[in-house]
Amino acid sequence: MLTILQAIIFGFLQGITELFPVSSLGHSVILPKLLGWNIDQNAPFFLTFLVATHTATALVLFFYFFPEWKRIFAGIWRSLKEREIKESDTDAKLGWLLVVATIPAGILGILFEQTFASLFANPQLVAGMLILNGMMLFFAEVLRKRRKEKTAVQSNKRLSKMTWTQAVKIGILQCIALIPGFSRTGATLTGSLLVGFSHEDAARFAFLLATPIIGAASVLKLPELFGKTENTALIPVIAGALTAGVAAFFSVKFLTKYFETKTLTPFAVYCVVLGAVLSILFFFQ
Repeated sequence: MLTILQAIIFGFLQGITELFPVSSLGHSVILPKLLGWNIDQNAPFFLTFLVATHTATALVLFFYFFPEWKRIFAGIWRSLKEREIKESDTDAKLGWLLVVATIPAGILGILFEQTFASLFANPQLVAGMLILNGMMLFFAEVLRKRRKEKTAVQSNKRLSKMTWTQAVKIGILQCIALIPGFSRTGATLTGSLLVGFSHEDAARFAFLLATPIIGAASVLKLPELFGKTENTALIPVIAGALTAGVAAFFSVKFLTKYFETKTLTPFAVYCVVLGAVLSILFFFQ
């Protein structure tokens, strides 16, 4: 069981690291080890607590990009009525691209939930995955195609130019984030950069894509929390979720501005250095 203070710390950490390309799950696995907290990270309650904090993050993302989501939902509805996804219908095309990119991680998450959950108790492994996450971000910067020049064209229209194959590739790459230590945002940014997006558009697509995949996990897991947990245990969950939501709001506000001009390199350095230091530290413990 988490105390309220522990829940707030976890929530703040999740709200920041979920949107930064540094792996929120990885940090959540490592934190108890570093602070000496006796928490069973394989317990169903802990996983569901993390889902609750992710839910708060997803809600913040949804309302932050609410104008975009209104257009996307309207576009999807139009395509369903017309039984056709028109290339000229920017919002409908973008909406279905998000659906396609969500499917791979959704399927793997359901099929291998217990396998991935077992990795939560292995901080040594997570430290190594952080190094690999950092290397992935490095290679994304090195291998990405030449950055496209910005135009006066609206951002959603630029995103909708993605092909269906590219959306599937980004969705498959996102699956790596099911392993603690790899970042969902980082994987989506990497895939988006490699198909030719600018950093700004890649970040926008990553934040839009995060909403349905986190939301789907919430739909599956949150009923377990409220159905099997005593009311007193819900207080830390609520505290953690609220903290995560506040932290996520400031994170997305900062990152959308940051990626207008900056790159993934500082986050890559952070992950490699942190992963290396923690690997050494855990090895001698």
